[in-house]
Amino acid sequence: MARRWLAVLRTPLGLTTGLLVTAVLLLAVVAPILWSDRAEAVDTDHILAAPSGEHWAGTDSLGRDIFFRALVASRLSLELALVATVVGVVAGLLLGAAPLMLGRRLGRLVTAGVNIAVAFPGLLLALFFAVVFGVGATGAVLAIGLAGAPSFARLVHTLVAGVASLDYVSAARVAGVGRFRVLLRHVLPNIAEPLVVNATISAGGALLAFAGLSFLGLGVQAPAYDWGRLLFEGVGMIYVNPAAALAPGLAVLLAGLAFNLFGEAVAKGLGVTTVGGIRMPAVTPSRPGSGSRSEAARGEHLAMAPSDLVLDVRDLRVSFPGPTGPIRPVRGVTFSVRHGEALGVVGESGSGKSLTALAVARLIEEPGRVEASRMEFRGADLRDGASAHRHLLGTSMAMVFQDPMTSFNPTRRIGGQLAEVAVHHQGMTRKQALARAVERLDAVRVPEPGRRATQYPHEFSGGMRQRAMIGMGVMGTPSLIIADEPTTALDVTVQQQVLDLLQSIRDEDDVALVLISHDVTVVGEVCDRVLVMYAGRIVEDLPADRLDGGARHPYTRALVAAVPDMDTDLDQPLAVVPGRPVDPADVPPGCAFAARCPLADARCRAEDPPLEPAADGSQVACWHAGEPLGLDEATGVLVEVEGP
Repeated sequence: MARRWLAVLRTPLGLTTGLLVTAVLLLAVVAPILWSDRAEAVDTDHILAAPSGEHWAGTDSLGRDIFFRALVASRLSLELALVATVVGVVAGLLLGAAPLMLGRRLGRLVTAGVNIAVAFPGLLLALFFAVVFGVGATGAVLAIGLAGAPSFARLVHTLVAGVASLDYVSAARVAGVGRFRVLLRHVLPNIAEPLVVNATISAGGALLAFAGLSFLGLGVQAPAYDWGRLLFEGVGMIYVNPAAALAPGLAVLLAGLAFNLFGEAVAKGLGVTTVGGIRMPAVTPSRPGSGSRSEAARGEHLAMAPSDLVLDVRDLRVSFPGPTGPIRPVRGVTFSVRHGEALGVVGESGSGKSLTALAVARLIEEPGRVEASRMEFRGADLRDGASAHRHLLGTSMAMVFQDPMTSFNPTRRIGGQLAEVAVHHQGMTRKQALARAVERLDAVRVPEPGRRATQYPHEFSGGMRQRAMIGMGVMGTPSLIIADEPTTALDVTVQQQVLDLLQSIRDEDDVALVLISHDVTVVGEVCDRVLVMYAGRIVEDLPADRLDGGARHPYTRALVAAVPDMDTDLDQPLAVVPGRPVDPADVPPGCAFAARCPLADARCRAEDPPLEPAADGSQVACWHAGEPLGLDEATGVLVEVEGP
């Protein structure tokens, strides 16, 4: 970080404007000390004198030296401008972060108010607030600060929205971290650079605006004076002594340019776009090979969930507003997961796998809507919202995201991020929590965990980051781990290591696992049961050992056939699923897979088949379940096999 800022100062513009800003700030400090007496000295023998060797910019109506008054005025001018900038930045931060802090409804109201305020010119807002707060320096500071707040709030809102959608913020929320702490520890550090740059530019604008208000008589009042007040007085004698207005005018121009150009130089150098309660006892962790969890933890577990079910979801629906009506990417999903069970979820991109997991974890924000007739985790109703079950979600549900690079906050050390869960939910001190974080890194087979805990995410390889992410999930005593395509960005060897790690955690602590993946083979090897999703619905629910050869839905059979194995004939085209997945915004009537299915008939295109149980305990949603299919060797597409 420091190198990047030093690189800015090595550019001609950055160095020049940096020196100029430094000079202006030094002047504001030393000028009142050195020249206040000369600036206040009244000389009635030289009233309204023209510029001379004794008075470089002439004198005012009391014979006071205008040049020295302009130098001394630098302190008050900069002080007031910087205070106004601070007011604008603080107000902008509060308004811009409101959607994250206040929730859906209040956040939308605040955002709407900001959007309305941005539509008004800044000067008009400043004049309005100046009238509201009254004439004087205090009123002008509040007026300029609040007038600049809407544009800064818009910037903050845009940046916060971008960071709040990343995986490491979602992971912190699943861990039960409060909104305020998420903002301070995970969001603001990652948007600090553009905010600093724009605040620097705003200081230049505030300086000019404050001079303008003082010039109009709404700012600093006599006998105090700033550059705007001096400019106002100088204009009154412009025909007698033009230099009386030139000196404060040049001071405002140079200082304003210095801040604005320095901010632009920093923005260019950094590549930044500029736009205007219950303390819980510590749980003794179990190490690999040390057996199951402590009796206390197991007792808490049983007290929380007397049923064998860890997760019970009925008729889950997720919708988003669209131009022609609601878009429903998840349509009536029903499933359950028991202790120690591994449930796989497969399907093409857009089938609703990840949205189902996010809905269970309560990570879908407005304008998305999550509805379900039942959604219980360890006996707790998740429909009440994440905040009602923050401790439960933070300690009993873990989530491993797809991209290990975005799963951690890049500005914080790995150990600190893992420790956050223990500090919030297990009543540990920071030292105890860091020690547990090191132990958890060791438990997930991260080498040299003590040293690794002090490193940043970019110092970890992809596989190590994914292990650390799993380590964050097991900082508590999870009953359920949701792994959303945890091996997608990893090579084959590391993929197997991550899957083996998940399996070992499941075996040791009787943890339920929901594994979301595109890879049917991986799911078949790791899981006990498989849900196959298509167009936001479950089309088949079957034991994993029956995927290859026992699947009854044409879509499931096509997915399995599309995975090559050692017996695949390399001289023939690889099997494919013809056509494209259904657009959630335009789901056709009847079976959504009908357009791609070789068995589809008129009934399939008119009636959507329900998910019905079969005699072997599986479930399938198809009017032609189990009918024979063959592989067209010429095209690699599954086709209907006609009867004898």
